[in-house]
Amino acid sequence: MEDMRKTLQDARRIVVKVGTSTLTHETGKLNLGRIEVLVRQLADLSNQGKDVVLVTSGAIVVGTSRVGLSGRPRTTKEKQAMAAIGQGILMQVYEKIFAEYGCVVAQILLTKADIDNGKRYQNAINTFNMLFELNVIPIVNENDTVAVEEIEFGDNDTLSAYVASLVKADLFIILSDIDGLYTADPRTDKEAELISLVPEITPEIEELASEAGGALGIGGMSTKITAAKIAVGAGIPMVISNGENPAVIQKIIAGEEVGTLFLPKQG
Repeated sequence: MEDMRKTLQDARRIVVKVGTSTLTHETGKLNLGRIEVLVRQLADLSNQGKDVVLVTSGAIVVGTSRVGLSGRPRTTKEKQAMAAIGQGILMQVYEKIFAEYGCVVAQILLTKADIDNGKRYQNAINTFNMLFELNVIPIVNENDTVAVEEIEFGDNDTLSAYVASLVKADLFIILSDIDGLYTADPRTDKEAELISLVPEITPEIEELASEAGGALGIGGMSTKITAAKIAVGAGIPMVISNGENPAVIQKIIAGEEVGTLFLPKQG
C-alpha cells in the first residue's frame, strides 16, 4: 500500500475536482478561507513545475445565493440563469486569489458534446496543451448556461474524469464532503470503515456507493464511482478525500494514507 501511494509523488499532471460543499458555506455563499487554502496548494504545485487543472463546481449555488433565491433551482432555464450569474463570480474570486500567488488562470467551459465530437475534443486538447505550455492553470466547469439534458454531463465528477482522461493526467483527485469510500454510509452507520485502497472496481464496490449527495451539491458517491471507472480505465489513479481542509492535496501527493485510492488498470 505504501509503495503504491509513494508513486503519486511522481505525478506531473494533476487534475483536482472540488465540489460545491467544499467551496461554499451552508448559506450558499463562498467559503473564502477554504478557497484560499485550495488555491495556495494548487499554486504551489504549479510552482514545482507540475501541470494543474482545477475542475470546479458551485456556479449554480453561488448564482442562486447572489440573487437571493431560496432552494436549488429545478428547471433548466433557472439553472442556466443561475450558472450564468455564479460562473462569473467564481472566476472573479479564483482570478483574484490565484493572482496573489503569481498564477495566471484560464476559464474552460465544456459540455458532453465537446467530448463526444472528435473535432471539438481535439480542439479542447489543443487548448489545454497550449495553456500548459504557457504555465497557465485551466479552471474547468460544465457549461451549464447552454447545457441541456442531451448534452450535459449532469455532474462534475463525471466531467472531471473525462478531463483527466483528455489531458492524460498522472493523478486525479476528487475533494468532497466525505473522507473517501466506506464499507457503509458513515452518516448512518457507526461501524462503517474507510476503504483505503480499491485495486479493482467490482460490483461489490459499486454497491457500496450511496445515492445521497450533499444538500447543496448533486454528486453522491455513485457519481464518484462512475468517475473512478472512467479514470482507472484510462490508466489514471484517482483519490477521493475530504475537502474540508484542501491542504490534504499535499498529503495525497506526498503518499500519505488519506482518502480512498483507486488503482488504474494496467496495459
